[in-house]
Amino acid sequence: MSAQLKHAPMGGILLSLAAFVIVVAGMRAAEAILVPFLLAVFIAVVLAPVIGTLNRWRVPSFLSVLAVVLALVLAGLLLTALVSSSLDEFTRGLPQYKERFHDAVTGVLSWLSARGIVVSKQVALDYLDPSQAMSVVTLLLGGLGGVLTNGFLILLTVAFILAEASGLPAKLKSAFSDPDASLGHATDVADSINRYMAIKTVFSLLTGILIAIWLWALGVDFWLLWGVLGFLLNFVPNIGSIIAAVPAVLLALVQLGPVPAALTAGGYLVINILIGTFLEPRFMGRGLGLSTLVVFLSLIFWGWVLGPVGMLLSVPLTITVKIILASNEQTRWLAILLGDGKAVTTEQGEAFLPVTRGIPKIGSDR
Repeated sequence: MSAQLKHAPMGGILLSLAAFVIVVAGMRAAEAILVPFLLAVFIAVVLAPVIGTLNRWRVPSFLSVLAVVLALVLAGLLLTALVSSSLDEFTRGLPQYKERFHDAVTGVLSWLSARGIVVSKQVALDYLDPSQAMSVVTLLLGGLGGVLTNGFLILLTVAFILAEASGLPAKLKSAFSDPDASLGHATDVADSINRYMAIKTVFSLLTGILIAIWLWALGVDFWLLWGVLGFLLNFVPNIGSIIAAVPAVLLALVQLGPVPAALTAGGYLVINILIGTFLEPRFMGRGLGLSTLVVFLSLIFWGWVLGPVGMLLSVPLTITVKIILASNEQTRWLAILLGDGKAVTTEQGEAFLPVTRGIPKIGSDR
């Protein structure tokens, strides 16, 4: 009997790992269906505060959802037209930019060779191949564009989620005799995810706009494309801003020279420090951070499971998992391991939920 009790925890761990592998395999097999659905949920969560605001202004729920979906359609059509044209032009011009970069590297190697520093040209070009960095742009935006071919399905899903969200509290009260005891922290978890996504989207949009304006002022080609990339990759903290800056800086170097490239890099640095270090923490609160290692591993994991869109949603998905783990005493230690070591101190002790104010949760009519 004692031997059975001794080996029971190990058996539970192995069973949990087996279940995790099965779930991941199922998610990867269902990528074609799961990715548009997750994207729809992501959009619905971001737009939920707008619906809540319109409901507080006594706008009927049907009209609120219709107005938000129509605005989303118009914004999506405009952005798709602008970005697709820029992306096509960028793809066509990539060989020319690559040739210019090779000429610049050749000039630098000649300058070094004249001073007694000999570096193989082929080795330098292999390690400094800009097409590898530029391909990240076409991979991410191309993958997102492939998903958006199901735009009608995504819009319908968003509309239905927003329409159902307003009646969800009443359904839960009818389904459970004691909803507070049965659901536990589910409402707080949903509220935390909703607020995190809304705040993160606002600051990501601000980041993309500032980057686009700065690159436009410098005269860097495809400034709108780099602004969109900055908006998308701002959802990946720590390393997202670096990935977004590399192709723009390389293009500025090839197109305009070293000084504009340095100004481009400086602009990215200032914008990301201003937003990521000062503004976001003030509104987001502490306790939602992920360690740098977890961010990097989540980028690889979700990218492998869900493709390019999974890379863009990797941190929001991991944050969601962390919030759910933090809401349960038995799994809170996992949330601590995923975090950056910063916790929110409350009257009940340490909590790993965001401190945010003023943003209504999904379905809020107040």
